[in-house]
Amino acid sequence: MNFPLRRPSFLRKAALPFAATVVALGAAVPAGLAGAAPAQADQATPAIVDSTRHEGKYLSLTFDDGPDPVNTPKLLAVLEKHHVKATFCLWGDHVKQHPEIVRQIADAGHLLCNHTMHHDNMGGWSAEAIRADLEETSAVIREAVPEAKINYFRAPYGSWGQTPEVAASMGMQPLGWATVVGDWDPPGTAELVRRIREGITPGGVVLLHDGGGDRSQTVEAVDQVIPELQSEGWRFDRPARRG
Repeated sequence: MNFPLRRPSFLRKAALPFAATVVALGAAVPAGLAGAAPAQADQATPAIVDSTRHEGKYLSLTFDDGPDPVNTPKLLAVLEKHHVKATFCLWGDHVKQHPEIVRQIADAGHLLCNHTMHHDNMGGWSAEAIRADLEETSAVIREAVPEAKINYFRAPYGSWGQTPEVAASMGMQPLGWATVVGDWDPPGTAELVRRIREGITPGGVVLLHDGGGDRSQTVEAVDQVIPELQSEGWRFDRPARRG
């Protein structure tokens, strides 16, 4: 599946401001987000987070566009083998097709993220239309996993528009990324490993995919790179919960 708005660059470094990353991808960060007031406790804010909960040699793996009936279970097995928790950004249409895999994700202790119902570009949508879509997506996730905690929202293509404010009002933290690996057009497992290793920065969120196409190379790359990074002192963390 093509993801044209994500294509302009393979690697985004955490050292770059996230706003610059989004602009480079052809999407603008909504005005006023950079100055958002800090939240109380675990309250979501409209600030787009692209970092882990801890500083230092921590990474957060996130996977978009699943669940996929072939690759998601394989990825779950890889993550379990290496004792890593990740965040899965779920495409509502795929959730409806494969609710049992969403249950597997939740049962394994991974975090859930709303990635919209149809993977539409919401950059120009009204707040009302965005809310209706996000509510529908969360509802189908909870049909699969009743009372599921959906902690995050990620806009397809990084095209945020008014989505951060709407998502935050629904209790979901907008989830960006510090490193985008470019696995939507599979370049080979070795190349994906190289992109991950060269693109990561301490405390960064990494964007990968488990759905939307053949992600076997992504599964293989993750299986290879996790133990390599662990041996070098990297640890795997959850994304920051608030901006």
